Amino acid sequence: MTHFEKTAAHPAVASPAMYPGRGAQGEERYKRGANMLTAVDGPAGLAVVETLAKSFPDFARLLVEFPFGDIYSRSGLDLRARELATVAALCAMGSALPQLRVHVHAALHVGCTPEEVVEVVMQMAVYAGFPAALNGLSIVREVFTSEGIALPLD
Repeated sequence: MTHFEKTAAHPAVASPAMYPGRGAQGEERYKRGANMLTAVDGPAGLAVVETLAKSFPDFARLLVEFPFGDIYSRSGLDLRARELATVAALCAMGSALPQLRVHVHAALHVGCTPEEVVEVVMQMAVYAGFPAALNGLSIVREVFTSEGIALPLD
């Protein structure tokens, strides 16, 4: 038996039933997180959770519940603003390039324009330094190439 159940809405999301004793509120938090993860990352986000859950099911559950079930689902910012903030933060960190790659894809997925993504990463040169911005732009180039977005942008 795997840590996943196949459903029409979430073909590869860990089942909240795998975490007994969490009650209806825990299941609702998980479902809200899975829905938001799908809205933000599409199938790529679910694939990350599925792979992670094979070795670390508790952490995979937390990844769905906390950032997506509790934070992303808040009403204070729309998904575009949240993804631009996330791209900026990950770029500034400089040590989270795989996650930056995921969130550049997610920013495009939720409707951010390529120009907005580039500008946010360039802005990081002021606050995080040129190395962080250069590394971020390298990830942006990689993602844009995979998405068929030509550089330089017009």
